[in-house]
Amino acid sequence: MNKYLLIADDNEDILEILQRYVKKEGFLPVLAHDGEETLQKFKEYAPILLLLDVMMPKINGFDVCREIRRNSNVPIIMITAKGEDGDRIMGLDIGADDYIVKPFSPGEVMARIRAILRRLDISEEQSKNVIRYPGLEISLSDYQVMVEGQPVSLTKKEIEILWLLASNPGKVFSRENLLNSVWGYEYYGDARTVDTHIKRLRSKLNLSAHLKWDIKTIWGVGYKFEVKHV
Repeated sequence: MNKYLLIADDNEDILEILQRYVKKEGFLPVLAHDGEETLQKFKEYAPILLLLDVMMPKINGFDVCREIRRNSNVPIIMITAKGEDGDRIMGLDIGADDYIVKPFSPGEVMARIRAILRRLDISEEQSKNVIRYPGLEISLSDYQVMVEGQPVSLTKKEIEILWLLASNPGKVFSRENLLNSVWGYEYYGDARTVDTHIKRLRSKLNLSAHLKWDIKTIWGVGYKFEVKHV
């Protein structure tokens, strides 16, 4: 089994700390000091997860994430000194699985890595399944969503949210439920992350009245996948 875990940061102290903790977890750390080296080593080692700093020389972390997401759904945790909502949302929207702001606890980083990899194991078990409703098909084997026969370009997290809701039609999920179920741990961030993802998901799905299903907001509670019986 591949045990390589790629750590990309231009700060040697952070690389040293994370490398030490990653080794204790039984992974094989691969280090990169800038964006170009990150992309090179990603192709060379095919790591199971990437810890990615945003502010790096040559190519920044956002652009590295975008490039990797063209061909791979490997888990990416972005680590940065920037804590503004805009930067966090951008990282998640372009396909990052998680976002940690410096200064951070190495133990917390490892907990998040374990949680994401546990979810990956579950997703692989579920990936043989395909959820279908009239005009909707969701496949986790290739992370593809089809609406009325046409592919819809969604991020990994958007697909996982849709999969969870569609797997439980009629069940209301609170924002906290979705954070814990989709992100896989007791989320330390803002529950508005869910609202942002749902808003973008709805926009990309181009929900309309003639569809026989919908993502409904239950005000003051959360969201549910509703099948229209008409």
